[in-house]
Order: sequence, then C-alpha cells, then structure tokens
Amino acid sequence: MVSLRALAPSLTRITIAAAVGAALHIGQGNKEIVDQKAVDFSRAAFAQTDVDGEIICCEGPKDNAPAFNRREKVGTGRGPKVEFIMDPVDGTTAVSKGRKDAISALACAPKGCLQVLPDDGYYFKVAANGLLKGKLSLDMSVQEIVETVAREKDIRLRNLTVIMLERERHRPILEILRKMGVRIILIPDGDIAASVVTCIPDSGVDLLIGAGAGPEATIGATAVKCLGGTMLVKVWKSEKDDPNRLKRLEAVGVDVEKTYSEDELARGNVLVFAASGVTKGELLDGVRFIPGGAVVHSLCVRLPSGTLERSETILRFKEHPVYQALL
Repeated sequence: MVSLRALAPSLTRITIAAAVGAALHIGQGNKEIVDQKAVDFSRAAFAQTDVDGEIICCEGPKDNAPAFNRREKVGTGRGPKVEFIMDPVDGTTAVSKGRKDAISALACAPKGCLQVLPDDGYYFKVAANGLLKGKLSLDMSVQEIVETVAREKDIRLRNLTVIMLERERHRPILEILRKMGVRIILIPDGDIAASVVTCIPDSGVDLLIGAGAGPEATIGATAVKCLGGTMLVKVWKSEKDDPNRLKRLEAVGVDVEKTYSEDELARGNVLVFAASGVTKGELLDGVRFIPGGAVVHSLCVRLPSGTLERSETILRFKEHPVYQALL
C-alpha cells in the first residue's frame, strides 16, 4: 500500500481542483457558487486519489454554504486510511469580490490525529516560526506577545510585521499594534495562509494574531507544525456571543479555558498540509486562466521530513479526467 508520505504531493491535486473551480467565479459577487464549484471540483479530484479517506470537518455548514458532508468518505479506498479537514475556499468573500488572499487548503493525517475545533464562534490564534516555540503564551498581553517575538527574532519593533484579519473585533488589538509602531498587514479573509506565512523563511511576516474560525485553526496548525513553527489557539470569548455557545463547546469536548498548541491540534509525526492559491496573496499566487487551461501555484509540506514543495501546475482541460467533465 502507498504510504501517506509518498502520496503527499498528489494531495495538492485536490486543492488545485478546488482553486480552479472557485477561480472561475472571481469577482462575480456570488459566494455560494464559489463554494459549490470548489467542492464539486475537489470532490472529483478526491475520486481520483488513492486513499481510504474521510472528511472529518469542512468549513461551510455553519453558514449554510456548500461543503463536504461530515464524515464523507473520499478517495478510491485503495490507499492509506486517513482523515481530512478541508477548506475548499478560505476566503470565499474575497473570491466573490475579486480580492486577494484566498486559498484552498487541507490537512491530512492518519485517523485520530486531527483535533477538530467546532465551527461555532471564534478562536484566538497566534502563530510564529520555530524561534518562538515554547516562548509564547496566550496569558500574555498583546504587547508582551509582540515584544517577545521581536526579542527572540532579534529585530526592532518598527521592523516587525504582524498579519491579521481586518475585523471589527480586532480593533483593540489593532490600536495596541499601531501604538507599538509595528508594521501591520490587514487581510480581508484567509487566516490559514496568514498562519503559514509566518513560518516561511524570508516571507517578511513575523506574527499572526487575532480571532478566526475553528476548522482553519487545525488546518493552519498542521502546516505550522510541519514547518517547525508554533501556533497557540484558545476559545475567543465575546459579549456578543450566543450565551449558550460555551456550553455547546463543552458538550462536544472542547476545554473553553485551555490553550491548544499545534501538537495537540495535529498529533503525531505523519502529517500533510496542501494549499493552492485562488487569488493572489501573501502565501501563493492566484489561478491564471490560459487558452484551454489554467496555471495554479501550490504548496505542500509534510512530516516527518519537514519537506516543503512549491509547484506551478499548468493544466490542460480538454483531456483531463476532472476538468473536461465539469467545465
């Protein structure tokens, strides 16, 4: 049987398919069709992939958006027994409005290794490279976190770059960062890519901070762990929350006081993260359509090797088993 390690590069074909499906509708203002086509195309790619797989979580159901079914079986059934957390489009709104920073992404591991954080409200996240491993805590203030990153990376505050989602809930954090004088990249969507880029050498991005959704936390943590970085995640509590939210989370086994690390969200030493760009962003270029096909940029990183592979795929649609049937 083919090992997950040997299969890892082919998993990018799944995110490539989702990226192409979504990119067909860039800027058309229709979020539902963006999600639907990404799911349709990636489901077709899964059907060509030699895994005995199961989607244990997929971004989308909370917003009644098109998504994979929970515990949906995927793959040919002839390969390793694995589980996936899939976000066919991280940044659906960005795609629908023709904005940057949208990707398709997945995390893959042997059964029982991925910790699912329910898509119920938000989770506070920080991510940075391996120099910060064991040096950060979510008990620290925002200022302490930023100062620790600057100290451990031996850079001045004015040269440190923080990436975060542009959201009203982040206004107090943004005010602190601006007073500290750090550089700030505000992104409209896509905190998976934002967490990963903090661990890419020479990316120029030092820290992700802010609150985002649960499935993206585990997908991002998988990539961060494969890249040797650190990611910490905790339930975000807000006065605007549904008063029963914390009870719901506790009922499904989430410790609402606990800080989850990358090692707890993505357990073990056999992990794969794959992503493809939909629109141009900090991590990946977007899909570019050419006569009869498309050019797609992807990234795949895996453990135990820690190998990171970047690729440019030139697709020819006419004879392709996935695209000729769907276009």
